[in-house]
Amino acid sequence: QVQVEESGGDSVQAGGSLRLSCSVSGPTSSNTCMGWFRRAPGKAREGVAVVDSDGRRSYRDSVKGRFTISRENPKNTCDLEMTGLRPEDTAMYYCAAIPANPCDWTLHTPFNFGTWGRGTQVTVAS
Repeated sequence: QVQVEESGGDSVQAGGSLRLSCSVSGPTSSNTCMGWFRRAPGKAREGVAVVDSDGRRSYRDSVKGRFTISRENPKNTCDLEMTGLRPEDTAMYYCAAIPANPCDWTLHTPFNFGTWGRGTQVTVAS
């Protein structure tokens, strides 16, 4: 059974930085995409950044140049480095292991599969 666990969320001031970490355990296919998604109170879930099994990275426009996603395949980990944080980045952040390749479409198209973590809260104060 695949399990996903996130860590690293915190409260920071605007302009600050955080690094979120995600660990995936259990049997995953070679085409597993790993990604970060977020949900702010009262809003729908949105894709933040994904990296597919071939290492291709995709970001939503609002985080380009500020966030960097990385993954280490042997360790099945996926980190999200966030800099220049803004109050509008405040949300619960979720890591997901998604059986899809490519997976850039998951940033903008709702979907309901994959294995998800419980989330880690990021709060950015102005």
